[in-house]
Amino acid sequence: MTQDTPPPDAALARLAAALSEVPKGALPPVETWHPQSCGRIDMRIAADGTWFHEGAPIRRLPLVRLFSTILRREPDGGFVLVTPVEMLSIRVDDAPFAAVEMAVEGEGEDRRIAFRTNVDDLVPVDDAHALRFEEEAGGGLRPYVHVRRDLWALLTRALAHDLVGLAEEREIDGEPAFGIFAGGRFHRIGQAGAA
Repeated sequence: MTQDTPPPDAALARLAAALSEVPKGALPPVETWHPQSCGRIDMRIAADGTWFHEGAPIRRLPLVRLFSTILRREPDGGFVLVTPVEMLSIRVDDAPFAAVEMAVEGEGEDRRIAFRTNVDDLVPVDDAHALRFEEEAGGGLRPYVHVRRDLWALLTRALAHDLVGLAEEREIDGEPAFGIFAGGRFHRIGQAGAA
């Protein structure tokens, strides 16, 4: 394995060029790519979903969208941008995506919820796209929605308030539980997992 770190602009150009082979609209099969060439790139995704390169925000949303399709979470918890020929480690402050818009239809057990992320992924809450809630040190909650391949989106503060406003207490397996019905299942708040 090579541990070369290419010049930053060359790395961005190579990543973009490698993606030109992927059919438009299709997600690259990053889980099947295991290139020998590995390194790092000075890229960071902030907690609000903003992508930075060499300390400056990447302002070209199509480029951010493109890179988001080759993002992979590694078994050790790290994040990489990967193509068939190269893999570059990046930093992620919290979740790699931010949920910035929410649509709600129905009520109770028939409720359907969908989110749009900062890179325009549309994510329905269902068995493949669960909600999870993590407690903050100060006692608050940080809600996330699963986007794909162990990549999650942190809900904006405004969406978090709207989502928690839909919560209700139910009896699950004979025990009281607080959570949200969406996508045919009950997503618990304050406990890992969902019933």
